[in-house]
Amino acid sequence: MSTPWDARTYDVSSTPQQAWAKDVLSRLDGIAPDATILDVGCGTGRVTESLLALVPAGRVLAIDADVEMVELARARLGDRADVWCLDVLELELAEPVDVVVSTAALHWVTDHARLWQRLAAALRPAGILEVQCGGAGNIARVREVIQSVARDTAPELVGWSPWEFASAEDTERRLRQAGFASIRCWLQERPTYPQDVGPFVRTSILAAHIARLPEGRRDQFTTGVLARVRLPLDYVRLNISAIRAPD
Repeated sequence: MSTPWDARTYDVSSTPQQAWAKDVLSRLDGIAPDATILDVGCGTGRVTESLLALVPAGRVLAIDADVEMVELARARLGDRADVWCLDVLELELAEPVDVVVSTAALHWVTDHARLWQRLAAALRPAGILEVQCGGAGNIARVREVIQSVARDTAPELVGWSPWEFASAEDTERRLRQAGFASIRCWLQERPTYPQDVGPFVRTSILAAHIARLPEGRRDQFTTGVLARVRLPLDYVRLNISAIRAPD
């Protein structure tokens, strides 16, 4: 089951995610202008729009598991990109793509072994994979706050997490097993100061937790977390660059 998102709030509060995405886009310098790119976890299409500029003679495909995100992405992109609602673990393409890109999304997929297999299958041999997502240690202090508040207000959330914050070493191993080569994985600390902390934390961090609670207890839990979080939010990004190995 995918996480239900407040896509409109996310769209206006996701400035940190757009900044992180610029790092990934910079690693795509030099790709062919007629390449086909797949954007995995496209959200509201802001990064997808930047990808379009990289391939003026090419094609951009985009997927996201949330219906509302996809609706906003389609409204933003029109007929310039093919956007559809799909869980990446169910991804099957009629033809492989040249590049797979994902930013600030894949830590929401908890089966990473299957994830990298799906993305390898989506790429042509020697195709490029460029990813950034939450990695080992990501929002550790925030997660401590979540668990502390949950013990008082939401016992069903104690010990539960919607994320996979993988290490660079585990990710490299999984990528090799999935058929990738020329792998580089590294963690990067990105202390983050959202302009509007409340909407950012609710939509970018607590969406799955809130959805798991009965409506009558959501505000108490969310208010408790927001009262205790402190800036900067201790984000750690897992960066991944790899090539699908030749058949």
